[in-house]
Amino acid sequence: MTQIPSSQASQSVSVRRPFPLSHGTTTLGFIFQGGVIAAADTRASAGGLVACPAVHKITPIHSHLVVTSSGSGADCMLWERILIREIRLYQLRHKRRLSIRGTAKLLSFMLHPFKGTDVCVALTLCGWDKDDSVENLEETLGTTDDCSPSVSKDVLSKTNLQCCSGPKLIYVCSDGARLQGDIFSVGSGSPYAYGVLDGSLRWSLSKEEAISLAREAVFRATHRDAYSGNNVDLFHVTAEGWKQRQREDLKEEYYRDMEKKGKKIDLKMQKLPK
Repeated sequence: MTQIPSSQASQSVSVRRPFPLSHGTTTLGFIFQGGVIAAADTRASAGGLVACPAVHKITPIHSHLVVTSSGSGADCMLWERILIREIRLYQLRHKRRLSIRGTAKLLSFMLHPFKGTDVCVALTLCGWDKDDSVENLEETLGTTDDCSPSVSKDVLSKTNLQCCSGPKLIYVCSDGARLQGDIFSVGSGSPYAYGVLDGSLRWSLSKEEAISLAREAVFRATHRDAYSGNNVDLFHVTAEGWKQRQREDLKEEYYRDMEKKGKKIDLKMQKLPK
């Protein structure tokens, strides 16, 4: 019996998969004057196979934060559970909730060691930060009184509402990337969703208009992307917390869209001279 050297035994052995790991999804999030909208389809695909038509790609983390997930289903579920645990432990230790920006930084730090591995996670944090204390702002910015004496408490308290409170949308990837913005769409259907969002998204949207736009973007993406489809889940996050809209079948949206197009054609035909 041959013994494996300790140096080789300590290294993990990569196992070849019997099939290529391919992903497909459509998730999106954007900020408007009424809060944050998060939407996603519900199809889980494994290559050309529809593994499940009714998965949940938007997961509530706490009362004011939800995340949309793209990538490997198992990896996303694992890291969402880890994130929920860490946020809860932070709240128990410090008697306050971790900010959205702090949550994104924590997740990025935890994922960075897996850069270059087969871990595939892309989470978009869609949440609302309440008015935090000056100490929480200092932690979010990574500053303390000892290391930055030039930053006074008065200056921090004045910028508190601008920096820490309000809607937040942050994208975190498994390579440690962390991006904050006003609009994100992730997945194989994201180019089609961006096409709809870029043409109609504006800050002054009403709640009904924002929900309609998100549903339309997911519908257009699923209509063109074979790896997305079935239903659309939608969450609306405000200062009062998140609210989930009832799941809608995209097949019904397709028939409504075809009916609208038919009416437009009929109107054009009526206007033509006989």
